[in-house]
Amino acid sequence: MIVTKLHDDVLEILIDNAPVNALGLDVRAGLMAAVTEAGADGRVKAIVIRGAGKLFCAGADIAEFGAPLVDPALPEVADAIEASAKPVIAAIHGAALGGGLEVALACHYRIATPDAQLGLPEVKLGLLPGAGGTQRLPRLVGAGPALDMIVLGDPIDAGRAVGLGLIDRLAEAAALAEAAIAYARELHSVRRTGDGTVAVDEAVFETFAAKNARAIAGFEAPAACIEAIKGAVQLPLAEGMALERALFDRLMVSAESQALRHIFFAERTAMKIEGLPRNVERRRIARVGIIGAGTMGAGISMNFLSAGFAVTLLDMAQEGLDRGAAAIRTNYEGSVAKGRITAEAGDAAVKLLSPTLDFEALRDCDLVIEAVYENMEVKKEIFARLDAIARPGAILASNTSYLDLDEIAAATARPHDVVGLHFFSPANIMKLVEVVRGAATAPDVIATAMQLARSIGKIPVVAGVCYGFIGNRMLIPRQDNAEALLLEGATPEQVDRVHTAFGMPMGPFQMADLAGVDIGWHRDPERIDSISDALCAQGRWGQKTKAGYYDYDDRRRPTPSAITDEIVSAFRTKAGIEPRAIEDDEIVVRTLYTMVNEAALILEEGIAQRASDIDVVWVYGYGWPRRTGGPVFWADKVGLSVIVAKLDHYADRLGSDFRLSSLLVDCATAGTRLDRAT
Repeated sequence: MIVTKLHDDVLEILIDNAPVNALGLDVRAGLMAAVTEAGADGRVKAIVIRGAGKLFCAGADIAEFGAPLVDPALPEVADAIEASAKPVIAAIHGAALGGGLEVALACHYRIATPDAQLGLPEVKLGLLPGAGGTQRLPRLVGAGPALDMIVLGDPIDAGRAVGLGLIDRLAEAAALAEAAIAYARELHSVRRTGDGTVAVDEAVFETFAAKNARAIAGFEAPAACIEAIKGAVQLPLAEGMALERALFDRLMVSAESQALRHIFFAERTAMKIEGLPRNVERRRIARVGIIGAGTMGAGISMNFLSAGFAVTLLDMAQEGLDRGAAAIRTNYEGSVAKGRITAEAGDAAVKLLSPTLDFEALRDCDLVIEAVYENMEVKKEIFARLDAIARPGAILASNTSYLDLDEIAAATARPHDVVGLHFFSPANIMKLVEVVRGAATAPDVIATAMQLARSIGKIPVVAGVCYGFIGNRMLIPRQDNAEALLLEGATPEQVDRVHTAFGMPMGPFQMADLAGVDIGWHRDPERIDSISDALCAQGRWGQKTKAGYYDYDDRRRPTPSAITDEIVSAFRTKAGIEPRAIEDDEIVVRTLYTMVNEAALILEEGIAQRASDIDVVWVYGYGWPRRTGGPVFWADKVGLSVIVAKLDHYADRLGSDFRLSSLLVDCATAGTRLDRAT
């Protein structure tokens, strides 16, 4: 995994541990040995360290996290590199992330390709850089830029790194090795990053914390990162290193880091498709058809346009088509104006769009995604028409969020080509896609759909067929109980407050107002079976009509609604319910613990492949707080026996349809984890 080559008086050390040159034990030991031997070799005047393949180094081997440390640890390796009496140059291409950048920081000089990315993203795993990164980076670039890179965890490009003094020179990729060796021959002394000091107005810490309060609030790791960087400013290097190690060790065993590492691995595990034959060949997708130019269809289109796919956007009405195409153009113009993409990239994406009213234009598409409103008869009619014109081998997908995919597929003579691609709104922003595998969906179709979702920047999760699939099915008990709690005496703001205090971006009623209270409404104002029906009958459809469970001003700021109170009161009177004080604990049990129970039922029925997939769905699709690891991981931390006992306690208030999961009960009784029961 470590290859060395002597170029006259310069030793090149190549990290060759595909695919990302992770700094596992063998790499660390080999790197330490190579640097030590170079120091003792009289022929060697300087050392160049670079990575094989597509990048310099993506950091530590995360599989080792939580395991006993085996020497040499990465801090030892970094210290050995910095202590070298001979100049050491890091030659960076692709990316130097986490421990990879810490190795580069320990080097005396750094040369990089213009497209290289450099970052310390450990905070996103609930950790901080533990091999000197919090001490060397501030000494090299200053406290302000170090705060941005370490506390926020976002990488920077080589161009900015040069401006900060993190990179000394740039070289084209094809000539990087030669340029690094030539640079090494120019150097006659070492320049140890750790010898530097940080002169800074300490108000920079207060300013940074205030500016980023929303992004870092409630997380342990950002606060620890800030403390470590303060150490770089206030303490000698050895004391700063000791502080960094103490903070790292504390974070490593924290519940937050365990949860964040869980969701990191869960996201990657979700790509594994159970029951799929080996080496399934993916279908070629070049042109994508989207049926429906509304908000969802336009958002889905942008995902493919941004990834370089040609898109045929179909609508039944010119007005709707024009509105959808205009929304796409406006979104790209906005991204250009905000500097998120270049004007050239925006223009290139828009040029790939072909709006049309002609259904026949879908004939040459490799993938067609239906994105019309949730009506089974309409969807079946569309798929029957698609069956008649789509080319053989084309994948036919539905964006349905609730309906039976097998019934939709049965409208065609090729149900093996049918798959669900459930995007989440706004579709051009939200990361999650539920890839719904029907009873007849072909292996190469499900494999292609998963790979394609990744290629457009999404996080896909396989789901089986049931009403609501994984995510929306778990919403049902939450929303049912939330409405029942209103009848019994809670207010929308109390229920929502419990959820936002837990860490959700919004509560059930805030989310209903944002998404549209009228979603799934039967559209009959005379038929009022629920509070939401009554709201819809009065045109209170949520934020879009400035009225839903809450009232909204012109800036969509909510206030409690007297009209909603009247509607709830009328339902109470009709049902003969006397309102009572509702404790927050009861809200947690009836709206969150019931979701855990539904997750267990989903696992029992095989709708989800594994428990961690459910966590991915809820973290990336619904804003479940990452620091808890997702609903199943969180439930195991709360204690399944606690959850079962609480559900039993409130059983008479959970509705006649409530069914306690036998899997949940069995795990609680046996003291086993729900995420290890499948």
